[in-house]
Amino acid sequence: MLKTKSSRIDKIYTPKQQEIYKRSVSKDWYMLILHGSVRSGKTVMNNDLFLKELIRVRKIADKQGIKIPQYILAGDSLGAIEKNVLTELYNRYGIEVKTDKFNSFMLFGVKIVQVGHGNVNGISTIRGMTSYGAYINEGSLANESVFNEIMNRCSGQGARILVDTNPDNPHHWLKANYIDSENPNILNYSLTISDNTFLDKRYVDNLKASTPSGMFYDRNIDGLWVTGDGAVYMDFDYNKHYITQEDVDNNKYGKIIRYFAGLDWGFEHYGSIVVIGETDKGNYILVKEYAEQHQYINYWVNLAKKIKTQYGDIPFYVDSARSDGNNQLIDAGIYVENGNKKVLQGINYVGSLFRKDKFYIIEENVERFKKEIYSYVWSNKQGEDEVRKEYDDVLDSVRYALYTDAVIRGVDNIYDL
Repeated sequence: MLKTKSSRIDKIYTPKQQEIYKRSVSKDWYMLILHGSVRSGKTVMNNDLFLKELIRVRKIADKQGIKIPQYILAGDSLGAIEKNVLTELYNRYGIEVKTDKFNSFMLFGVKIVQVGHGNVNGISTIRGMTSYGAYINEGSLANESVFNEIMNRCSGQGARILVDTNPDNPHHWLKANYIDSENPNILNYSLTISDNTFLDKRYVDNLKASTPSGMFYDRNIDGLWVTGDGAVYMDFDYNKHYITQEDVDNNKYGKIIRYFAGLDWGFEHYGSIVVIGETDKGNYILVKEYAEQHQYINYWVNLAKKIKTQYGDIPFYVDSARSDGNNQLIDAGIYVENGNKKVLQGINYVGSLFRKDKFYIIEENVERFKKEIYSYVWSNKQGEDEVRKEYDDVLDSVRYALYTDAVIRGVDNIYDL
């Protein structure tokens, strides 16, 4: 596909793309991630590398005597794959594919299995298969469980994974686990719109001038991973609101005078308990987070009993939807109060604590919170003030605890938001 003459290369690839291509063919790698701004040439590069990978896979399969090697092509949806990959390949090379009843197709002697990675249902498409590689388009939009399953399926000899994505929040799992990884077999390149030297200067100048400053410009133009539009707790500042256990031990934010807890039931979603302390300076501190999947009621009851032993007979503000679990907590001697489930009011109250620098989190004592705080966003349903029901498990526990406690205690400034 790529000629060796520099003049030919310069007509096909930008200098940044040439750098990526040369590294991809110089020695082996496991994962290659291209991330950055819009119109930076990420997908064009990966589309070409995808074709090259299929040719490589066919050669490996021939040596192994494998008649039909399989390869995963994943995108947010099948429609997104068609738009971002298949149509572009047709426009660029005239490659036209014919899918079977399972939306799979043959290309270069390799069976391509298409997967929508935007929701967990994508797992069923590939469960049990052996893949010789994967191309994951729009990686930051992928459900993490589907992404992990794609990696698990890539067990064929020499399997490699291509990923491209626009930036998301700075604590997104893709960035934290892969882009920031020190694994030398995971290559990542950041591209900006300025790297795409094929774009018309007038277009680039107009796009820059018309893009709002702040998050939109940082992501879309500079390709930075910054907090996203629509984040519920926009006033959360990790430089201020994450504190250390040492800070608490030294009473930097006041001496903790009482504790209370919030509980959100879950199974497929994370179940969670948070323990929050109030200090004599009127600050609130999330001192401990417990978050687990696939745990039954007995697990949470036993955990609550351990928390009671450590912190005393503190109130647990719980999700009232699970009366069976709440009754078992009561039978075990846990002080239970139904959480106030007024979502908007609760969010406003928690948000006001961040805004007033009255709520802090012991960073080393939380894990799930770090993933949720930047991904807890408003729904994009027009005219509706709703929060997306994902990345909301620990934050629901926090809301139940803080808001319910404030309502019960009649905090004077609860509506002074």
